[in-house]
Amino acid sequence: MNKNDVKRNQPRKGFIDPNKTKTYLVYHETDLLTFLREKMAKQSQHNIRHMISNHQVAVGGAPVNEWFYKLYPEDEVTVSWTPIKKRERKDLPIIYEDEDIIAINKPSGLLSVASDREKGKTAYRLVTDWLTQTNKKARIFVVHRIDEDTSGVLIFAKNFETREALQNHWQEIVTKRGYYAIVEGEDIPEEQTLKNYLWLDETTFQVRVTKSKKNSKLAITHYKKMAAKNGYALLDVNIDTGRKNQIRVMLGNIGHYIIGDDRYGEPSNPLKRLGLHAYELDFTNPLTGKEYKIKAEMPACFKKLFWVSHAEKRAIAEAKAKGVKVKNGSKRRK
Repeated sequence: MNKNDVKRNQPRKGFIDPNKTKTYLVYHETDLLTFLREKMAKQSQHNIRHMISNHQVAVGGAPVNEWFYKLYPEDEVTVSWTPIKKRERKDLPIIYEDEDIIAINKPSGLLSVASDREKGKTAYRLVTDWLTQTNKKARIFVVHRIDEDTSGVLIFAKNFETREALQNHWQEIVTKRGYYAIVEGEDIPEEQTLKNYLWLDETTFQVRVTKSKKNSKLAITHYKKMAAKNGYALLDVNIDTGRKNQIRVMLGNIGHYIIGDDRYGEPSNPLKRLGLHAYELDFTNPLTGKEYKIKAEMPACFKKLFWVSHAEKRAIAEAKAKGVKVKNGSKRRK
């Protein structure tokens, strides 16, 4: 269990309390009112309409108040005993948007989509809230996910047809999945390709490396060392496969755990977050042939761990000119 799980399990004010909800999965196209009348047969149509109008119903964790809101396969409809507060969103970290997709630089610590323990505080909810501020009928669809504690490129489709095309051809259309990873140990080899079979431990829900092909999936990870300093190494990682926790597990398996990853080891945590950032996603939309190269800049805290900024260089130069010895960022008088 992650050490932050206890804190994260506590319901947040204004968000959906998972202990006071009922969630239903959608299997075919329909509308919200028809769907809930089927699932909540004991409730009158009047009561169901009231719950929808009263913001007690959410799709993907985002509140919906339209009776005939269109539902698609894989949607999750949540009914809450209390109203789900709508929120105004500002300064959303959007890095790209067109008529088919929207991409954000997801912060570390934010779920991509709703989970059993968290329905409201997700990237899906943030983007939905943002779009519906100007278009009440706007909606998004999940295409892929990145780990909660990983930051970086996350895309959503803006229509069902695009979602289906991207998901159904994902392995074929994606040409690059690039990550920056910070690991413990400067002595990690300069460059390496890792190939392992990974399986999910159903007891602990952790992914593990195994030699058996049974109930496991092949994962391929390439990396190059970009920098090394103070016991850490910065890696440029590219993956051929998108397995759950792939990078974290495979680097930990060779003895170089990603910093801040208390789920797969006990590495140090100098950044107070997981040292993993999805910096680039390249793919082609099979419906339009449009090529995408979506990038999210390296987090400032990653850079600071390995490189001195121009301002710091000037400060060091000025300190030396005044006769102050500088070592590892500290200053002392001669």
